[in-house]
Amino acid sequence: MNGFLPKLSCVLSEKQARLLPPQVLSFVGDSVQTLFVRAELAVNTLGSAGTLHKKASAVINATSQAITLQKIRPHLTEDEENIFKRCRNSKGENHAKNASVTDYKTASGLEGLIGFLYLTGASERLGELLAHGNEPKENEE
Repeated sequence: MNGFLPKLSCVLSEKQARLLPPQVLSFVGDSVQTLFVRAELAVNTLGSAGTLHKKASAVINATSQAITLQKIRPHLTEDEENIFKRCRNSKGENHAKNASVTDYKTASGLEGLIGFLYLTGASERLGELLAHGNEPKENEE
C-alpha cells in the first residue's frame, strides 16, 4: 500500500483531522483510493490506458465501494466506525447518478474513512483495510 501513495509532508493529528468537514475527508479519500487502484492496475495489469480506466471505474464507484465497506466493516475499530458514520451521514449537495442513495452514502463514508486514515499518516492501517476490501466474499469465490 505505502508504495503507491505519496507521503504527506505534514500529517495531521487525529484531533486536527476530526475538525475537517466530512465532505473534505471524502474528497481526499476518493483521490487516495483512485490513485491506489490506478497505480496497482498500471503495475499489475496489461492493457491500454482505456482498458485500465474501465477496470478502475469498476472498482471506484458507489456500488463497489459499498461492497468494499461491507467487507471491511467487521475489521473496523470503534473509532473508525464512528468516522465512517460521520462521513456517511453528512449532508452533502451531491447525489448518486448510477447508484442507490444508500450505496452513495456508504461510499461517501468509506471515502471519508480513507481520507482520515491517509491524512493522519495511518498508511499501514489503510493498507490492511483495503486488503480486506479486496478479499472475495464467500459467495463470490
